[in-house]
Amino acid sequence: MKRVMTSMVALAIGAGAAHAGGVERSTQSVGILFEQGNYGEVSFGAFNPDVSGTVGGGALKSGDMAPGYGTLSLGYKQALNDQWDLAVIFDQPVGAKVNYPSGTGYPIAGSTATIKSAAITALARYKMPNNISVYGGLRSESVSGKASLYLGGENYYNLDTSQETDFGYVIGAAWEKPEIAARVALTYNSKIDHDFSATETSAMGTNNTTFETTVPESVNLEFQTGIMKDTLLMGSVRWVHWTQFDITPPNYQTITGGASLVDYSDNTITYNLGVGRRFNDQWSGAIMFGYEKHTGKPTGNLGPTDGFKSVSLAASYQATQNIKVTGGVRYVDIGDATTSTIGGDFSGNDGWGAGLRVGINF
Repeated sequence: MKRVMTSMVALAIGAGAAHAGGVERSTQSVGILFEQGNYGEVSFGAFNPDVSGTVGGGALKSGDMAPGYGTLSLGYKQALNDQWDLAVIFDQPVGAKVNYPSGTGYPIAGSTATIKSAAITALARYKMPNNISVYGGLRSESVSGKASLYLGGENYYNLDTSQETDFGYVIGAAWEKPEIAARVALTYNSKIDHDFSATETSAMGTNNTTFETTVPESVNLEFQTGIMKDTLLMGSVRWVHWTQFDITPPNYQTITGGASLVDYSDNTITYNLGVGRRFNDQWSGAIMFGYEKHTGKPTGNLGPTDGFKSVSLAASYQATQNIKVTGGVRYVDIGDATTSTIGGDFSGNDGWGAGLRVGINF
């Protein structure tokens, strides 16, 4: 059961890419370290949110301002011997895609913004006595961003940043009890500071500037345990220090009287809990529920969401002795939000995601 279910835990949690706090696109799971033997995987995800709001009591409508997006992740794990494992993971930890439709009359109609990222994480795991292991490694993360904002009247603002690559680290520990497929893994991901060069264009002209942004630190608690024959309880708790994340280019700060382009007033804790079941030697299934608290505080206009509730369904098929295919779908009830500055009312929004993972044991 352990071999069949391990990949399904991660995919059921993140099917279609998590629509979690901040600009998160990856749960940064270390589950690959616990696959048996030598193992490789490729995962594809897609998420299609429907996020729209109004101002003036519904007089002006924003239209759907959150286009769908896709994600890709790759992983390879090598068992060196009975004590040492190595793994390399490629993912896209943060991202954003904003596009307010033009011609709606909404105060910031026509505004767009994107954040792109890619990261490579190298991990080593050492198995100690009593089913305890420790692991850690380095993460290389590359990030860039663009924004084109309509601020009302003749006011406009454009931002184009450099692509910056910087480094952080990962440390963690795990306990396992293989007889009942039990595992608890606690992982800390350090913050990563990026120093950007940028071109800012506004009524002030075009200027080359610099600013710093921090992709925040996080803590992951991942767990699973057998609760009866062929049945697994599984889940995660993820804390992210989003108050560390702030995008404040100097010219934007000047023309808005000190405002940040993007920032967050609260950290987030995301919960996932579910049950997996092996039906036979080839098929397994899982259902997972997710929750992130609604704070009720105003949000930025580029991220008008506040918490969520979700349900995921996943299935895993052991195609051959060495190949397994896992698929999942996820429905997310996106939390209502009121945006700062213009007081946009974003309510009744949701989204659908899907993910596919192919894993091969060597």
